[in-house]
Amino acid sequence: MTPASLEMIKRLINFETVSRNSNLDLIHYVQDYLHTHGIPSTLVPNHDGNKANLYATIGPQTKGGVILSGHTDVVPVDGQPWSTDPFTVTRKDNRLYGRGTCDMKSFIAIALAMVPTFRQKALKRPIHLALSYDEEVGCLGAPALIAEMVSQLPPVDAVIVGEPTSIQPVVAHKGIAALKTTVTGHEAHSSQVQRGVSAVMVAAKLVSFIQQMMDENRQNAEASCAFIPPYTTLHVGTIRGGTAINIISRKCEFVWDIRCLPGDDWQHYLTRFNNYAETLLREMRQVSQDANITTEVFASAPPLQDKGGSAQALLTELLGTQDSTVVPFAAEAGQFQEAGYSVVLCGPGSIDQAHQPDEYIDISQVTACEAMFTRLSDRLAQ
Repeated sequence: MTPASLEMIKRLINFETVSRNSNLDLIHYVQDYLHTHGIPSTLVPNHDGNKANLYATIGPQTKGGVILSGHTDVVPVDGQPWSTDPFTVTRKDNRLYGRGTCDMKSFIAIALAMVPTFRQKALKRPIHLALSYDEEVGCLGAPALIAEMVSQLPPVDAVIVGEPTSIQPVVAHKGIAALKTTVTGHEAHSSQVQRGVSAVMVAAKLVSFIQQMMDENRQNAEASCAFIPPYTTLHVGTIRGGTAINIISRKCEFVWDIRCLPGDDWQHYLTRFNNYAETLLREMRQVSQDANITTEVFASAPPLQDKGGSAQALLTELLGTQDSTVVPFAAEAGQFQEAGYSVVLCGPGSIDQAHQPDEYIDISQVTACEAMFTRLSDRLAQ
């Protein structure tokens, strides 16, 4: 690990870019850093102007380049028993501890630290940097960034999304849809259940139906599927409702997600869910016409399936292996592929350490990523 990479990792971890916060301090730091190296960059802000994507080109504006893509936001540390300051890098036992060291600021930091090296190589084909916001809350920032890059940049050969894969090429990941269901019932005294509609109890039926759909997928899973688990999953993450034990609840809402295998369609599950909700709603409105069930999709991202593409061929050359794998989590790679790019996930660190207290990255992974970027710049300089 070079001192430059270590210093840049430290700097990026210091920015508390939890998704609920603005990422502009980090983005402006990166923009200024690139400017000192003579590299212009473009910001793609969100609607409110409190967050922004960034993209930049190192080398000539010609076709055949490679995009290095990463998200700048991190998950919260609230309630996690950290033994170190999560927003200050702590080095011990050949590891770097801190929120985002693994997922995924180290990838961004290494790329930035190597900007002087990239420039010295006199690249014949460019390296494009792409930094996004709000990946951790539904891949919200990347679509506008990708659209801008498609319209403004020459065609590229490959996109490397630097999610933590232990520097192993990942050619497929699941898609995701994030949903919120709100059940509106009718309040009454809990001793008079015939006069009320319990939003909590109706929500419980809906949650059970979600579990039933996933159980069907588990039972019908194909043994040859490379994903773990080898089926589309459905999961309820939070639920909130009711006022008191002796009041039939008027409101209950829960948030859930569908993580689809490539080739599966999350809207199929939503349709089944809505049909079941309609049967419950008819029963609810026999008691109160004000009863209701609504479901909104507040985020979605498509799966990735790019085995045999030019991105995989590039990683085969850079890493000297034809091995590849798949991962069950969602990422921005599917959004890049949907826009016509060939994409692979490949970055330092292990997803096993992501989102955990005392998140860390092994220094050996930083070194391996530096080596991959060095070989990439050598290739693009030929």
